[in-house]
Amino acid sequence: MPTRRRVLRAGALLPLGGLGWLPRVSAAEARLEPGAVRMEPGIAPLVKLIEDLPRERLIEEMAHRVRGGLPYPELLAALLLAGVRNVQPRPVGFKFHAVLVVHSAHLASVALPSQHRWLPIFWALDHFKISQADEKRKTGWTMGPLEGSRVPSASKARQAFIDAMERWEPDDAEAAAAALARTAGSHETFELFCQYGMRDFRDIGHKTIFVANGWRALQSIGWQHAEPVLRSLARALLYYDGNTSPAGADLDPDRPWKRNRALAATLRPAWRDGKPDDGAAAELFQTMCTATEQQTVAASVAAVNRGTSAQTVWDACFAAAAEMNMARPDILSLHALTTLNAARHCFETTADDQLRRMLLLQSAAFLPRWRGKLDRKVDLSKLEAAPLKTRGDEAIEEIFLDVSRDKPAASRKVLAYAAAGEDPNALIAMARVLTCLKGTSSHDYKFSSAVLEDHGHLSPPWRDRLLAASVYQLSGSQGADNGLIRRIRSAFGS
Repeated sequence: MPTRRRVLRAGALLPLGGLGWLPRVSAAEARLEPGAVRMEPGIAPLVKLIEDLPRERLIEEMAHRVRGGLPYPELLAALLLAGVRNVQPRPVGFKFHAVLVVHSAHLASVALPSQHRWLPIFWALDHFKISQADEKRKTGWTMGPLEGSRVPSASKARQAFIDAMERWEPDDAEAAAAALARTAGSHETFELFCQYGMRDFRDIGHKTIFVANGWRALQSIGWQHAEPVLRSLARALLYYDGNTSPAGADLDPDRPWKRNRALAATLRPAWRDGKPDDGAAAELFQTMCTATEQQTVAASVAAVNRGTSAQTVWDACFAAAAEMNMARPDILSLHALTTLNAARHCFETTADDQLRRMLLLQSAAFLPRWRGKLDRKVDLSKLEAAPLKTRGDEAIEEIFLDVSRDKPAASRKVLAYAAAGEDPNALIAMARVLTCLKGTSSHDYKFSSAVLEDHGHLSPPWRDRLLAASVYQLSGSQGADNGLIRRIRSAFGS
């Protein structure tokens, strides 16, 4: 973990200093315990307050309540519930990022030094008001009550949900989701939703992201809040463009799943017993950067059937997505990594062997589709370190100065930093603080929370290269400050 001195130096680099004026949130409080927050009766008034307050007053009112003792877990729960109740989940993106970003902001809060922990949540509060106003202006949509007669009984909820999802019927799926929230266990319900999160490749991965982030958020705020979240998620997973329902049709976004169901059955029975293989990862990485979707999946199946571990396939997937971010740091490339983060979490959480197979193969198929005809400007596996002029904390300062003015140089210096045996957690800590203070969009939080988490999930040959490639989407120390910081500071009386 980064030392206290390093964290304080990270704050001192920035014009607003360490922001010690914020009430401190303990790490234990931010991590939360499932079930610690109760929706009834205490949380409903706070949700209503967030919904009803105008944007220009929300930060100040919430700061007043925090200073008066409002716990972090309650604010997090109320923010998520306000989002799903007031922002339509179709399409799964755009203004709906007010919901998708909540767990990413929470991850940032957990990892930030205590004096910064409120900032991501206050940023997300403001972002919600923007999305709420946009929804109200364009559609006037809010989540309405469900008629009791539409909600299936506990004994019929599971099959009703499956039938509705297969028929692509959002109204029936929403009613069944409510029944599951009321009567089924959380893990059973997650397994059902996970089956459909990566079934199709619409909405640039946001369906998978909502499954993973929604589940993880509910693990934090308590399953008693699941019903509105699951209702929103069910509708999101059934979104499609055009007038042709995917039910019974042969549409392009659905074909990989159909092909991979057959291929998943060809994985050897003991596929989970494979061994890590750096050579196989390097070979698969090259395939994922250059080959077609079907070639990439076939190569992944062949590698696993030779005795290679699933971890090796994940290493290649993340490395290929990281290279894509270097060659074309745009919104599609960003979502290659955030979607893989979500798919990997689902893979690690589910106990369903068939679903684990499908998530692995769908992830391999996903990358060439998002890469398109991208020219390969750099080979991540051959990226060479650039000399650093400094060591330790000063080297971190040097790197993030370059993130603002010369990203290729910053990327190569990250490799030099790692090769020198420096603490990667200190570099990651600085990246999180800069996102908090400089970030302006939901994607800043989504990307940084995902990629900095995934650094620890990759094998040693690849984790430093993932971190090196991430600088193309991270905030540098010379970027403009987020305008909300001063407003929050004023609201807390500093």
